[in-house]
Parts: sequence; C-alpha cells; structure tokens
Amino acid sequence: MTGSGREGEGARPMIPREIVAELSRHIVGQEKAKRAVAIALRNRWRRRQVPSSLRDEIAPKNIIMAGPTGVGKTEIARRLARLAQAPFLKVEASKFTEVGYVGRDVESMIRDLVEIAVHMVRGEEMEGVAGKARAAAEERLLDLLLPPRPARPAGMPAPEGEQKAEDSRERLRTMLKEGRLSDRTVEVEVRESAVSAIDLTGVPGGEGLAGIEGNLQEMLGNLFPRKVRRKRMRVPEALSFLEKEEASRMVDMDRVKQTAVERTENEGIVFLDEIDKIAGRESVSGPDVSRQGVQRDLLPIVEGSNVNTKYGMVRTDHILFIAAGAFHMTKPSDLIPELQGRFPIRVELDSLTKEDFVRILTEPHGALTRQYAELLRTEGVQVVFTPDAVERIAEMACEVNDRTENIGARRLYTILEKLLEDLLFSAPEIGGQEIVIRREYVDEKLAGIVRDVDLSRYIL
Repeated sequence: MTGSGREGEGARPMIPREIVAELSRHIVGQEKAKRAVAIALRNRWRRRQVPSSLRDEIAPKNIIMAGPTGVGKTEIARRLARLAQAPFLKVEASKFTEVGYVGRDVESMIRDLVEIAVHMVRGEEMEGVAGKARAAAEERLLDLLLPPRPARPAGMPAPEGEQKAEDSRERLRTMLKEGRLSDRTVEVEVRESAVSAIDLTGVPGGEGLAGIEGNLQEMLGNLFPRKVRRKRMRVPEALSFLEKEEASRMVDMDRVKQTAVERTENEGIVFLDEIDKIAGRESVSGPDVSRQGVQRDLLPIVEGSNVNTKYGMVRTDHILFIAAGAFHMTKPSDLIPELQGRFPIRVELDSLTKEDFVRILTEPHGALTRQYAELLRTEGVQVVFTPDAVERIAEMACEVNDRTENIGARRLYTILEKLLEDLLFSAPEIGGQEIVIRREYVDEKLAGIVRDVDLSRYIL
C-alpha cells in the first residue's frame, strides 16, 4: 500500500491524505469518492496491525459509487490499485448471468483476479533474479556465437588453440556488452507447449470447471514433451528471449502461486462496473428474474466464500469490492437487501461542470492538452493551447453533454480529436512549426457542429 514499494520492503504505507493527494494528480474533483477509497485502503493496513485473533473478524467496507458516466469512477478504482500495488480486476456486472444460463459465471472474476496476481508476483520474482538471469543468458548467447570446445579428459594437456578460443570468447563478450553484435543473427531453440489451452467459455457450467481444467492441462503438459523448434533471431532479441527464459527457470513457481493466492485474498480489489444494470426488484418475470439471480450469485462472493481455481481454493472474505453505476433508471436501494448490506459505503459522484473540464484539460499529470502536445512534438510540431481556447473547448463539451447524452469527460476526447483532426493528419508535412490554438480556431473548427444538434449528435 505504497507509492514506491511493497509494504514490508522498507517503504512507509501512505496515509489517507497522501492517497487523496496522489489521486488528485490524475483525477479532478470527486473529493468524497477519493476520501472513501483512501480510508478503505488505509483500513487494510490497519487490519494487518490488529491482533491475529481479531484480524479475520474485520471485513472490508465495500463501496458503491453512483454517478453519471465519465466522471472518474473507474479511474479512481484503477489509480487506487496502482497505489496499493494490489491485484486489480475491472468487470462489468452486466456480463454475468444467473447459474444455469449460458454466460459468465460470477466466480470467474476471482479466477481472473488470481491470474492477475500470479502474473504480478511472477514479474516481481523475475525482477529479483534479473542480474543472474542476464549473466546466464549472456553465457548461453556466447555459446551460440562461439560453441564451446568438447571437455577434455582429466590429465590431458590443453590443446594449443584453447587459450585463443578463450580470448575470442572474451572479445565477443566485450563486443556484446558494447552493442557491436547487434547485426548478427543466431539460432535459438524455442520450446512450445504440446497441449493447447482448453476453452470452456460459452459452455453451460463450463467456467465452473476452471479449476479442473487448469489441473488437467498441467498434467497433460507434463505428460507430453514440449515441441522444440529453432528460430533465427538478431542478437539483442535473442539476448532478451534467453534472459526471460533464464529468469523463468530461476523463479520458484510454487512459491509464486502461494504468494499470489495470499495477495489475492488479502489485497485484491474487484471493480464491479455497471452494477445498476442488474438492479431492480419489483418485477417477478422477464429479465429481472435473471438480474436478481446474478445478485444472489454475487452475494456469497462479496460476503466471503471459497472459490476453486487452478491455484487452489481462494477465500473472498477480505477482497475489497468497489461497485459503480450511473443509476439513471434505478438506484442503489433497488438492489436486493442482502447485497446492499455488503456495500455499507455509498458515495455519489458529482456531474462535471465547465470549470471541471478546464481543470481536466490542464491540471492532471496526463492532461489531454499535454497528451496531444507531446504526440505532435514527435513530428516536430509545437502546439500551444491558449487559456481562452481551453475555456471554449470546456464550454462546448458542457453544451454538447447538455444537449445530447451526458458522457462526462469522455466528451473532451471526441471534441479534441475533431478539433485537431487536420493538424494530426498534416503534422508530418509541417514539422518545425509552432501552432497556437486560440479561441477563434476552436470556433472556426467546431462552432457549426456544436450549434447543429443533429450533426453534433453524430460527430461529437
């Protein structure tokens, strides 16, 4: 739960105020939502500090974020996971179906989360052995460039040319480190699994067999030998390939899997988007029956249960669930009472104003105006947005959102793309110029489209 390293590795855990400040570098406004997720993240650290006898009793305080699309719900959850360096999965609740119907099983989200954790932990372990892996890869590459001489029997004097061969190897090593062998190619053995993945997606009840599928695939993979083929690669590509292969060989996968399961259970974050699409309790027939079924299937996962995965059983008791939805046609109270009770924290996100759009265009670390300026800089074109141009873009975004569908900050993407379309097309031909985007330029390019409701509905 740190911005610079995992807890327990010397880094200080962030306090809520620091978490909010870090989120504010990327997300404009929505202070209530930022505070809620900051507290939830800090509570995880607090839970680990309490006596072990009480630790299992403390359940995470899951969150429901309600607000129109494009106001920052997903970005808050995604940035939170990066700060926590925790396994993070975003899923749409509307993709799930009730057990017995064809579609995604709710337990598949936990299996996906564990896969993410395994990939994360494996990457960390490979970084830990990077130095040794690099050295081993260099030796293997030198063997390919200059095959070693056969070992001589003990007591036999060294052949005359052996020292010369050793000197040649050292010269090659120096050339490799200096990058003077980049144009050479070598043949590398590439091993491929003889057993292809078993895909049970779409098979009724198929995803429930995921644990069995994983074990079966692993057994078959060990039973059949891997296919080996030779592939020609340039030296830098071969060195990178061999380095990854050596690092994979040095990593203890049993420990990786165990750590990944523990991290999923204690630090995993699941972002359940479009939760409003499965809300609704009044109807007793039609689609609402399936919606209620998905809610009931979600309930044990959110409450805490064991899910079978190919890495073993995973407990969901302490996974943090953040649900989000626009709730245009429904409200959080339309969820079944049992599920409502598992999301005790409710946060309403505000619609974005013109002032918010101005800040989104200029303040965050990855502000859109800065993104486009840097993209065009690669072509040698310097683009500068004047304050009055930024204000006009924000006004237009608000106007189009009010007239058509309110898609929040996502409207800025379509407006800027349309505004800069000609410039992005001709940039390679006008390198070396400085282009200043003023209010007049914005009006010239977009005012007609914004005024024409029918046209803006299709273009912006």
